[in-house]
Amino acid sequence: MSRVFSGIQPSGVPTLGNYLGAIRNWVPMQDTHECLFCVVDLHAITVWQDPKELARQTREMAAALIACGLDPNRCVLFLQSHVHAHARLAWIFNCVARIGWLNRMTQFKDKAGKDREAASAGLYVYPNLMAADILTYHASKVPVGDDQKQHLELANDIAQKFNHDYGVDFFPTIEPLIQGIAARVMSLRDGTKKMSKSDPSDQSRINLTDDHDAIALKIRRAKTDPEPLPESEAGLEGRPEARNLVGILAAISGETHAGVLRHHGGKGFGAFKEVLAEALVAHLDPIRREMARLLDDPAALDALLRLGAERADAIATPICDRAEELVGFLPRR
Repeated sequence: MSRVFSGIQPSGVPTLGNYLGAIRNWVPMQDTHECLFCVVDLHAITVWQDPKELARQTREMAAALIACGLDPNRCVLFLQSHVHAHARLAWIFNCVARIGWLNRMTQFKDKAGKDREAASAGLYVYPNLMAADILTYHASKVPVGDDQKQHLELANDIAQKFNHDYGVDFFPTIEPLIQGIAARVMSLRDGTKKMSKSDPSDQSRINLTDDHDAIALKIRRAKTDPEPLPESEAGLEGRPEARNLVGILAAISGETHAGVLRHHGGKGFGAFKEVLAEALVAHLDPIRREMARLLDDPAALDALLRLGAERADAIATPICDRAEELVGFLPRR
């Protein structure tokens, strides 16, 4: 059974977009792969984080992952900072990766913006830590979005250079795990922009902690156009908000866009939004309730994460120890 690794930043309560685009797709992997899922709090501090907020958001993300279906008994769920092999191997990879490789990383340019001189060194070498996250488990498959494919290619370059430099066949080749077409959920206020936790308007997104009233109000206020829903997918062309709402209902209900339009084509948005809101509430309310239950007992949640870290550490530390031995570091004992 191949080993899968994936991580997610603790950057606030996950949105419907995070859930449909990534988290939900991880759940069935627990039955087909050896899975390690990690809240990447080390990556989070590449930009400034308020310590109390970081601690709160880390627990929230862990609770959300469990509530969405990641079972600590069927996968290894842990916090990145609890397994020191990540940071140890990242330093080695900082010395293996070349400046020219990192200079080609487009995500650093996007995140650093115009004032790159003020960006943290951690943000610049972020891809080396990502490579360490994966390779300290000898994971061979990683589910990635389009924004991380370049980093995955860099991780393979690092693995190959390490193997070449030290004359070994130690780190495996990593393959992107293709899961079919993930639901791409757009902003409720602008159908041309991705739904995001960083959007200043909370009305632009559905949060997994939103209750019945909040979801209903956000869907009711979601931007639409004056035309009724089309009866075929071709009629969604040039109508990003209509396509987005149809896509959300399709993803939640397990239907195709065409199936949704067969049932609702020709109707106005008022009636359609009521159906969509009800479907969202029915699907998300159990997640919201389970998140609340987990967060009501932080000690129990922390205990689950510690157990996950122990299981992760049992895999990662021997691999990291061997990498340090190959480099020439003397063993501590």
